[in-house]
Amino acid sequence: MNELELKKLWQITNDKLEESFVIHKKNTDDITQVKVYNILGSMKPIKIFTLLVGILWVGIGVIALSSIYLNSFSEANRFFLFSASIQMGLTAMALFIYLYQLITIYQVDITDPILRTQEQLVSLKMSTLWVNRILFLQLPVWTTFWWNETMLTDWGILQWVVTLFFTISFTFISIWLFINIKYENRNKKWFRLIFRGKEWIPLMKSMELLDQVEDYKKQNTSA
Repeated sequence: MNELELKKLWQITNDKLEESFVIHKKNTDDITQVKVYNILGSMKPIKIFTLLVGILWVGIGVIALSSIYLNSFSEANRFFLFSASIQMGLTAMALFIYLYQLITIYQVDITDPILRTQEQLVSLKMSTLWVNRILFLQLPVWTTFWWNETMLTDWGILQWVVTLFFTISFTFISIWLFINIKYENRNKKWFRLIFRGKEWIPLMKSMELLDQVEDYKKQNTSA
């Protein structure tokens, strides 16, 4: 076998290996996209349920509060009214994010490039963190909605100390969580205690799958 034949044989072998690699890469991408699509699909029921319950809760709350503001504001318990208004406002903000997440999940397509899916997953991750930050800001108002004006005249020091202790503690916790709920803390125990179940784990599994594909591509490219 002469040198020309050897070069030709080498070129044919090299072309077949490259073709095989391209086919394998495409199959890997397709399988990963299908897995990610199915995993994200498992998040739809809980998102829809939460959104429907939240809309019902906020709808009833807004109707009730509007009636109080319009018809009996002067007689209403200001502490309850303002606490409930803050709670409803924060819940409404969270619902808008839930709606955005649901739309994003439905937009994920198994035919999209992996880069596009990664962008959607990052968006879902960040919005999930923001939903929890916003909802934890409600903690203080759950300790003040039952306050009333008679507390100012009838309560003793001990009662005020206990009440303010809980309100200040819940305020501190809500602010601390708002600041510290970020992806960098995902491996900490308190973070894993909060973020679990079908609103977080499927998202992390999807991101891990796409990261594995990217690592595989880099290894084969460098090789």
